[in-house]
Formats: sequence, C-alpha cells, structure tokens
Amino acid sequence: MKRVEVLRRLAFEKRGFDGFLIVNEANLLYFTGFPGATCLLIPKAGESTIYVYGTNYEQAKAEGRGFNVELVKRGEKLMEKIAAQVKDFKIKKLAVDMLSFENYRNLAKGLRGETKLKAQNKLVWELRKVKDEKELELVRKAGELTSEGMKVAFEAVKPGVREYDVAAEIEYAMRRKGSWGTAFETIVASGVRSAFPHGGCTERKIQKGDLVVVDIGAAYQCYRSDMTRTIVAGKPSAKQKKICEIVRLAQEKAFQAVKPKARARDIDAVARKVIEDAGYGEYFVHGLGHGVGLEIHEPPTLSQESKDGLRTGNVVTIEPGIYIVGFGGIRIEDTVLVRRRKAEKFTKGPYALEAEW
Repeated sequence: MKRVEVLRRLAFEKRGFDGFLIVNEANLLYFTGFPGATCLLIPKAGESTIYVYGTNYEQAKAEGRGFNVELVKRGEKLMEKIAAQVKDFKIKKLAVDMLSFENYRNLAKGLRGETKLKAQNKLVWELRKVKDEKELELVRKAGELTSEGMKVAFEAVKPGVREYDVAAEIEYAMRRKGSWGTAFETIVASGVRSAFPHGGCTERKIQKGDLVVVDIGAAYQCYRSDMTRTIVAGKPSAKQKKICEIVRLAQEKAFQAVKPKARARDIDAVARKVIEDAGYGEYFVHGLGHGVGLEIHEPPTLSQESKDGLRTGNVVTIEPGIYIVGFGGIRIEDTVLVRRRKAEKFTKGPYALEAEW
C-alpha cells in the first residue's frame, strides 16, 4: 500500500489527476504484491480496487491485503465495469499506465466523454526505476542464484556437450538453490553462434576450442537478475584471450563509472571507448546495458542514445561485447546496483575464459 500512496501523491497532488488505472502486469504486481490481478483502480478518495477473474479471485482475497477485490464474472465486460466505477467515484481526470487500443476504445465508450484519459506510464517508471530495500533484497538473492548457475556453467561446458544440455544443468542448479524460475530464455551460444548476441540455445554440440557465451538469469519472488560469461571449451587461443581482456577492461571501466547523477550514455561511452581504442568498435553492436527488476529489461537504458540519468537505487546491467562473424563473440555482464559511493555487483564470478571457479 505504501507504493500506492506514493503514486497518489505524485499523480493526484502534483499532477492534478483524481484517479489512476493500472493494467500492465508487472505494474500490477509492483503495486499490489499479488500476481494475478487484471486491473487496479486507484481513486483520489476511497478504497482502491483490484479486479480479478474467477481463477484468481480466492487468491486475491487472501493475498491482496489493503485492497477491495472485485470479481469479474463470466460474460462481464471489464472496461465497462471499470467505467461504471470511475463514474461512481466521480473521477474526471483518469491516468492510465498503458492500454491496448481495444481496451482504450471500450473504456472511453463507457465513460462517454465525462472523464479525460491520459497515459502516465512514465510516472509509474519513475517509481519502479528506484528500488526500495525489499526489492534490492530480492534482486540481490536473484543475483546469488544466478551466480550459482554460472558456476555450474563453467563445469558443464565441455567438447561434445550440447548447448541445451548445458542450459538444463544451469537451470536445474538454480532451481535446486531456490530460484522461482529463469529470468529469461537461457542463452548458451557456442562456436560461430557465439557471435550472435541473442544466439539462444540449440542442439549443437560444443567443439574443442569453441567460445561459448552463457547468458543466464534467475528469478526470485518475481525479481530478476542477469549475468553473462564467455567460456572456452579447452585452451583459449591468443586472439580469444586478447579480445576477452578488452571486453573485461571495458566492463570494469564502465562499472567504475557507475554513480548517482552520471548520464547513462556517458557510462556506455566509457566502455565503448575501450573497445574502439583496441580497434574493435564496429563489433560492439548493442547498448551497454539496461535496468533490471520485475522485468528483465527496464529503464534506465545505458546506450549511446539514452537520455536517462542514474540514481541511487537503480539496478542495471553492464554488458559490453565483441562479436566477430565467423570467429565468435565474447560478452561479460553483471547486474549492478547504483549506490551513493561505490556501485555493487549482485552477480559475481571469474571473468577469464578458462577460470577455475
């Protein structure tokens, strides 16, 4: 409920709204703490209402503490039902986080022009970008579980082993340690496929000398973490070592630059300069990182085009990479907390291509 009260203050007292409708699944979880709500209507005056279908109704009553729980019955039209309650609360200016075109049309139809609708998802993101202590505890735990999975990756990557077998070992290990699932589809991309940043995971057998990009994440109580290491199946070549050291240095320099009030694009520039100065600038083909929390990709974005600034409590990834088609790719990534003084890594483990854990 505390988060709802903060939203009330921002939206109602400072922006002049008298109602807020939350529809996005992750936003609903953020404000209600309940996975399974369909909508949340927050009036300026009166009790907030969670709308749920029958499947989640009993769970919502048990877990949706501090909210009125409204059952959406079979055959009822959700937006019409919400429009009726908006009228009951005499809401004249309603903020929404995000609505599909169909839902927007149906809600507007039900309101009959008596209430103005305005998208305010950026306002919600202003809250979600800065993690509170409870959220940081959960992301930190997800980072610990992810690190345990990466430890298994270093043991599992061997010549003759299929990519999806390595992925299975990693995911099993994270589950055994307490993960609620994976934060995203596990990536184990070997050989020439390691040059594809989102190379996924296939039945390909890892070959001796292959670069293997392992990008994994655990979820814990719905919060996520993100970590990448690159491993060689065997002894690394001189070129592989050289490129790995460039990426490692780029990641370390960027990590050292992470601090409150830093511009996200400046952090990207720090890593990009290291790679460009080494002659591999054209092979760093994506932004440096992204926010992490209830979703694996959140604001702030760390890229050349980003207009975001970093704040204490942001959780972001730092993940430079070099990808050479026909040769392979190397990426190193950690999930990082922006702190007042020195940034903190939530994911931990060695960076060398053949490191002992």
